[in-house]
Amino acid sequence: MIEVLVPELPESVADATVATWHKQPGDFVERDEVLVEIETDKVVLEVPATASGVLKEIIEDEGATVLSKQLLAKLEAGDAPAAKEEAAPVEEAPAKTADASPSVRRLMLEEGIDARDIKGSGKGGVITREDVDNFRKAKNQDETAPKVDIVAAVAARSDKRVPMTRLRKRVAERLLEAKNSTAMLTTFNEVNMKPIMDLRKQYQDVFEKKHGIRLGFMSFYIKAVTEALKRYPEVNAAIDGTDIVYHNFFDISIAVSTPRGLVTPVLRDTDTLSVAEIEKGIRELAIKGRDGKLTVDEMMGGNFTVTNGGVFGSLLSTPIINPPQAAILGMHKIQDRPMAVDGKVEILPMMYLALSYDHRLIDGKESVGFLVTIKELLEDPTRLLLDV
Repeated sequence: MIEVLVPELPESVADATVATWHKQPGDFVERDEVLVEIETDKVVLEVPATASGVLKEIIEDEGATVLSKQLLAKLEAGDAPAAKEEAAPVEEAPAKTADASPSVRRLMLEEGIDARDIKGSGKGGVITREDVDNFRKAKNQDETAPKVDIVAAVAARSDKRVPMTRLRKRVAERLLEAKNSTAMLTTFNEVNMKPIMDLRKQYQDVFEKKHGIRLGFMSFYIKAVTEALKRYPEVNAAIDGTDIVYHNFFDISIAVSTPRGLVTPVLRDTDTLSVAEIEKGIRELAIKGRDGKLTVDEMMGGNFTVTNGGVFGSLLSTPIINPPQAAILGMHKIQDRPMAVDGKVEILPMMYLALSYDHRLIDGKESVGFLVTIKELLEDPTRLLLDV
């Protein structure tokens, strides 16, 4: 008999929640097949079978709170049972909840969709996010609202109540923590993105051919932020009790929107990375975040955060600091606006910048200087090369 235990949790994670059991007592499982998913306030951990055998007993049901190395279930090792001589007629089996990524399963749970009603279009019948969206659209089109009187309509209304995920709870706690424990202030500026856009247009094809990845805006933002952090060490610092901790390295958190909520994986040592390495690192973190594959180590640390609400169409915002960091930079939508240039009106692609910072550590002079540095570096990318 083999004991299935909760994985070793990092010191920063006190406990976890049993999210989804993919097998039930009596089911045969292969070695390394996922038995259960454990959800922490940072990531989702998959617990595989350490040997082939039959799942005899589940100790902790879905929704239970568990600790590191706690007993989850018992597995009896052994070979697969012999197949019966007479088999039922072969029919296409409906997709199961297990035949989907964690993010897609959570989406189906939130939408109240039964996975058995969806036919997966992915490899091996795996249900994709597009399958769920198409099913939802088809369902909405098929449903026609019958004419009823107002009393019956009001009586038929109902609410849907679902528990908050651990990640959403943690996000809510950290937002309140930032609001209540920091003297947060936001300063704004705007940047002419035409030089960056012209540079991308000129070298996009050559860059993609050489490095195998498209040249985006985020690599320029990260490069400019890294250089500005070198010039203003207060922004790259944190308050620890009555001490100020100045970091001599440059780990930048990048806000990523995922089906489970907003996460901030860390791109480490950005001062040593090339533009291509930054683009590849950002893409890798974004894909892992979308698929729920981010590890705890990839979420820990970070001295400064960059969030780009412009991808969703945000024109201006006041981002909230990610404690214990001292500041966060918000990028926004690039939009053509009439600007005065040398006494003449020109239409330029402009973008607003927003820097929220902890006024206990960073004064107005440093915050404005930091933001102006980023503006100058983006409006004249040659400065990044010449270090001026």
